[in-house]
Formats: sequence, structure tokens, C-alpha cells
Amino acid sequence: MRRAAVLGAGSWGTTFAKVLADAGCDVALHARRPELARAITEDAENRDYLPGIRLPASVRATTDAGEALQGAELVVLAVPSQSLRGNLVDWAPLLPADATLLSLMKGIELGTTKRMSEVICEVTGAGADRVAALSGPNLAREIAEEQPAATVIACSDGDRAAQVQDACKTRYFRPYTNPDLVGCELGGAVKNVIALACGIAEGLGFGDNTRASLITRGLAETARLGMALGAELTTFAGLAGLGDLVATCSSPLSRNRTFGEKLGRGMTVQEVQESTRQTAEGVKSCRSVLDLARAHGVDVPITEAVVRVCHDGQPAARMVQAMMSREAKPE
Repeated sequence: MRRAAVLGAGSWGTTFAKVLADAGCDVALHARRPELARAITEDAENRDYLPGIRLPASVRATTDAGEALQGAELVVLAVPSQSLRGNLVDWAPLLPADATLLSLMKGIELGTTKRMSEVICEVTGAGADRVAALSGPNLAREIAEEQPAATVIACSDGDRAAQVQDACKTRYFRPYTNPDLVGCELGGAVKNVIALACGIAEGLGFGDNTRASLITRGLAETARLGMALGAELTTFAGLAGLGDLVATCSSPLSRNRTFGEKLGRGMTVQEVQESTRQTAEGVKSCRSVLDLARAHGVDVPITEAVVRVCHDGQPAARMVQAMMSREAKPE
């Protein structure tokens, strides 16, 4: 895979375009706004999302999706998860016939409770063996700065996963492969919800014991749901499970943790949304994760608590209190 298209020029899409270019790919980066595409191409920098990061010469930006997709062997989807379906309706006719479709998105679709790979297959008609997902501790800024990081390429087709692995392996970015697409996608989606809870606790002034408890019980919550959906338990002990969860719940670079922290300090959801241009996927996905869990009879108390704060108007201060008053039971 030497020709790649990245659809979505936010911080993570731009970072992954850099990773692919550093690995030897020719990369077309699709941006919606002409001024952003022009700045990336002319200045080799995405000042809106990654100021100070120099992009390789082999990354070129365009607002024309057809131009970006022309001849692409790897198509990387890096838009907010809730906008994927609408974007794919426009892009599907332009996709090269056998291109691998790689999802960078970590969310569950509202209304349908579908994972991103399921949405991709449904809208494009692509077989499941053509669709892969990238997950793991993927804080964009650190990777853009070429700090060492590992990740997981999940795909039911082992050969295709290995091809994607080869296309994005660099001296600072180490991809592993995993056939458990369900587990990897679910870990990436639910960890955003748990990170919101950790951020809320941080904003309320709670410390390391509280965060460690939320991370640990959040991992159990994720694994319970994953097992109900047919995922492999070992996936949640790896990079796409525990690794991604720890990074997202602990780092100030995490959008979801930062969003939750502001809620814990007393801001409303609307106030936090108006204060940032970045997307905190967990704010919307918490509702679809809860719907998915209820449909499978899985208990997800942390997710329920986050939904009450983000969508039902419950004060953040009551979240931890409500969780601590739950009935005692064996771990």
C-alpha cells in the first residue's frame, strides 16, 4: 500500500497522514475547508489542529474527495463517528473497488448502536474483510511529535491487516495486528465514556484512588459488554483495551477527560462544547453505548452515570455519590 487517502483533517486524521507519509506512503488528505487545505499544502502545517508540527512533503491536502481517493489503495476514515454515515453516502461512489477501508473513529452510532465498521459495510457495500479499525493509546499530539507509541490494526482478514501494518510502521509508531474487530472497536468507544467519568471526578477534586477505581471498573464494564457481543476477553487486556483506557483517562491531552473535568468544575455540556473546536466522542456515544448494553442485558453503571450527567441534567457532584451508594457485591 503506497497510495493512501485520509478523509478528515482534524488532529488525529492529520497525525495519521503524517505517520503514513513517514512510513513511505503518498498521502492525500481531504479537508472540508479550502483555507485549511491550502494552508496544509502550502505551509506543510495544520495550524488549526496541530500547530508547530511540520508535515512531510508527501502529504498534500485537497477539498475534492474524488481527487483524494483517486487510485488509493488505503482509505482512512477520520471524521467524527456520528457524521460517518452522512459522509459515506457522498464518498461511497468514489471509493476504489478493492481499497482497504480503515476506521480511526472510536464511537457507536446513535440510533442504530452500530460499530463504525458495521456502518462502513452497510453504506458502502464492502465486505467485512475489506474493513479494518485502528485502536490503542492514540493521543494525536504525542504521536505527531514522534513520541514512541504502539497501536492495533484489527481486521478479520489477516493478510489485509498485515498490509495496513506495513503501511503505517515507523520508527516511532509500532502497529500490531488483531483479528478481533468487535473487541478493538468496542474498547475504543467505551473508553471515551469512562474517560468522561474520570475527568468529572478530577474536576470534583478527587485523586488517584478514584481514577484508578474508575479505570478498573470501567475495564470490567467494557469487557462484560464485549463478551456479550462476541469479542475476545484477551483483547481488553491489550493495547485496544487497557492501553487505550489508561491513556485516555489519565492524559490532559485526552478530549474526553478534559471535557469531563470541565463538567466536574461546574460547566454545562453546552458551555464546554462552545469552548472547544475538538470533538469529545464520548458525549454522544455514551447514549448509544448504554442502548447497546441494555439491548444485551449488560450492567454498565459508569456509562449510566455519565449519561445522567451529560444528557439528563444530573449535577456532576452526584455522579460519584450515586455510584458509591450502589449495592455491595463480589468483584
